[in-house]
Amino acid sequence: MLTKIKTYQERFLKSFNTTYKRYIFNEIDFDDKMIAIFGARGVGKTTTLFQYLLELKEQNKNSLYISLDYPFLSGVDLLDLVEEFVDDGGEYLLLDEVHRYEDFSSYLKSLYDLYDIKVIFTSSSATSILNAKSDLSRRVTLYNLFGFSFREYLEVKHQIQLPLFHIESIFTNHIKIVNDLKIDHIDILKEYNKYIQIGYYPFYFEKQTSYYQNLLNTINLTIDLDLTSLGLVEQKYTYKLKKLLEVVCESKPFEVNYTNIAKSAEISRVKLYDYISYLNDGQMLLLIDENIKGIKKVQKPAKIYLNNTNLLFAYCQNSEVGTVRETFFANQVNSKYKLNITKQGDFIIDGKYTVEVGGKSKSFKQIKDIPESYIVSDDIFIGEDNRIPLWLFGFLY
Repeated sequence: MLTKIKTYQERFLKSFNTTYKRYIFNEIDFDDKMIAIFGARGVGKTTTLFQYLLELKEQNKNSLYISLDYPFLSGVDLLDLVEEFVDDGGEYLLLDEVHRYEDFSSYLKSLYDLYDIKVIFTSSSATSILNAKSDLSRRVTLYNLFGFSFREYLEVKHQIQLPLFHIESIFTNHIKIVNDLKIDHIDILKEYNKYIQIGYYPFYFEKQTSYYQNLLNTINLTIDLDLTSLGLVEQKYTYKLKKLLEVVCESKPFEVNYTNIAKSAEISRVKLYDYISYLNDGQMLLLIDENIKGIKKVQKPAKIYLNNTNLLFAYCQNSEVGTVRETFFANQVNSKYKLNITKQGDFIIDGKYTVEVGGKSKSFKQIKDIPESYIVSDDIFIGEDNRIPLWLFGFLY
């Protein structure tokens, strides 16, 4: 079996030619014994594994890639296979789609405890790892791989290198940042308008003509395969989660009414909370909590967005421009910083920066008396004073 898997591995590597490396390569500590990369389908988890596999081969490390959805692995004991690999001098084990393997958490715990090898695996869900009965969470270092940031999209499309910026730098130094970027040859506002429609999932560059169809297929696979294989939802109820996505798409994020959503999606209110949690964990929804503490926190509803703007354009007939702006901002900022909604303004970041998101003529009326308050404006290339261009928040990762 080991020989067969190695044959598959070499076959895949021969046809693999993706050279662009995602931001996550600079964040992962590859010296850790067990690493998990989780994230939505289609964001590049398998690509990341292959790129690291190539690096290991260049270093002459004995490494093995296994996709746990290989049909010929049905009935094969993973520990037996790994033992054969270790006996063969194996050093690095790369496991793809571990959530497709029954009781995967127990197997991963055994790999950690029994063998002196390094394991890197991918999963569609962090919750399944953190809630594992075998207490896998104490043994694994988790990394969340998001879709393309606006910065990454520009890098791939224009074959350039662009810096990323800390949130504090953007708030305090945004004018200098824009002037120093040296992107005069790029129509940044035109590119931003393209990105919000088609730029979040890396597979766009391979499947441009059928992008939305592939995106919808990806979402269906997440619900029909990933969530059911994790035991989170029965197959006969998956249509309800798809219906829920459509209902959220049609709802304004600032008017969350769980009773109305449950009724429109034909879901009981009790089940609704579970389904929203599953879709959030699968990175199809994005939940932003109120900026409050203590017992009241659990009583307040979050804003509910589709996870990214591409989903808005794929699912919704007509998305309000305000919803698109907020979704872009929340998606890009929430990936790296603590984001909450607030009564004055739209968001507060790390409990410090208050932000109102709007068009280029948006006034400071709502937030004028709040310290560290800013307008984040669509349709402007460069800001002034406390007005910052919206697209610049796509350079956070």
